[in-house]
Amino acid sequence: MSLIPVTIITGFLGAGKTTLLNRILKDNHHKQRIAVIENEFGEENIDSNILVQDDAEQIVEMSNGCICCTIRSDLVTALTRLADKRRNGDINFDRVVIETTGLADPGPVAQTFFLEDAVAKDFMIDGIVTLMDAVFAMQQLDEYEQARQQVGYADRLLISKTDLVSAEEVELLIARLRRINPHASIHTVDFGRVPVAEVLDLRGFNLSSKVEVDMDDHTHRHDHDHPPHHDHECGPDCACSHHLDDINSFVFHSEKPFDPDRLNDFFDRMITLYGPQMLRYKGVLYMKGADRKVVFQGVQQLMGTDVVEKWEEKHAPESKLVFIGKNLPRTIFMEGLHASLAD
Repeated sequence: MSLIPVTIITGFLGAGKTTLLNRILKDNHHKQRIAVIENEFGEENIDSNILVQDDAEQIVEMSNGCICCTIRSDLVTALTRLADKRRNGDINFDRVVIETTGLADPGPVAQTFFLEDAVAKDFMIDGIVTLMDAVFAMQQLDEYEQARQQVGYADRLLISKTDLVSAEEVELLIARLRRINPHASIHTVDFGRVPVAEVLDLRGFNLSSKVEVDMDDHTHRHDHDHPPHHDHECGPDCACSHHLDDINSFVFHSEKPFDPDRLNDFFDRMITLYGPQMLRYKGVLYMKGADRKVVFQGVQQLMGTDVVEKWEEKHAPESKLVFIGKNLPRTIFMEGLHASLAD
């Protein structure tokens, strides 16, 4: 039996997570039965009008066949209980959506699917979706590490309430989000109205040869051990001149192959030294003597690799890696990666 895909919806208080969730549950076009795990400390509850009230074991079946489970213990218990009931034929669902609280760090939630065998045997993460409130996002990113972490872990960023701010403010926010996380695609949403395809089936944690990196703002590379370097003149309103986020990103690109032993040693050292700070990292690797692409993806200290298709003849082999983390020493990473290339 294939693994059940899980979408994690996160975002700061008031960003519109529950509004989005209610839209998904009312949308009949996706033809999927969804189990929702909702943290009871959320600022708003799932719309009771679409629930069939049944308080047994805190699992509620909805009128459209979806399931709602409020977490009163821990996530592992909630997931394993849902999986057991599905196996026994008590309930039926195709996927799970987890709505975190506004102040939640998505890291421990994501790690649950890698560290807990009882969860990993039934579930896999499909993607992390982070909602941002256009009115308060800049302030929240300045003041709260959780807000920056939510952006750093995301596979997709959705910006709400853009009608309440100027187009220039939206552009400044988008530029900042891209610097923090060039891996996530960014979309605006209107009162939770968003195509379900932009939330579900993201395959953000699949090991694949496609690495999406938005390179637009990678002239703005902010390192904690060096002052920010700009390839352009910053004016007084430039976003990068005011917000030096502790969570940011950098990209490594090379057309030279890696030496496998050197690269393994490098990753072992970096994960040992900086693992908790490495929120998301992924890439496609060109390895010496190999005619196939090697892909990798990691969350903090947990990393997986796979060998995929052959390099296309019309495209020269190349490596492309993206790292998103908290105060990662870009210089050490870049020099180490260069040193891991084959002679």
